[in-house]
Amino acid sequence: MSKVTNCISIENAYLLPGSFRNFSGREGRFNAAGVRSFCVKLEPDFAAKLKGDGWNVRTLIPRDPQDDTLYYLQVSVSYKAIPPKIILINSSGKVSLDENSVGLLDSADIENVDLIIRPYNWEVNGKTGIKAYVKSMYVTIAEDEFEAKYRDVPDEEEEELPFI
Repeated sequence: MSKVTNCISIENAYLLPGSFRNFSGREGRFNAAGVRSFCVKLEPDFAAKLKGDGWNVRTLIPRDPQDDTLYYLQVSVSYKAIPPKIILINSSGKVSLDENSVGLLDSADIENVDLIIRPYNWEVNGKTGIKAYVKSMYVTIAEDEFEAKYRDVPDEEEEELPFI
């Protein structure tokens, strides 16, 4: 297998919900503590191409035989060697998320994700593969009807509370 060096760009990516999303690195049945990742849905043709290139594309067979097979790629979020650029966007602007705040995405109501994934070619005991890491990600979150109403109310750090 040849070494993959090209990044993958996915506009309007769909991040799988629930246990497929672990930006906080919480320990779980299938996850060691501190390991951050999420899963992004892939279209069947794109999944086949990536799998042919050596990426670890996974499948989820549907319970209902009339539903389509789901193809996805697990993407790691690591701040060790090459920290990712993860930007949260809402109607008030954008803010960079770091390893202390990126866990907010576990439960966020996401409207849109534009994502660049970088490959990491690995070899262990004669086996090879490609691990997916976030290079950059822009996440637009949905806001409820009161977000705009209370947007300009100062945070408690900015001003002392009058009733304390």
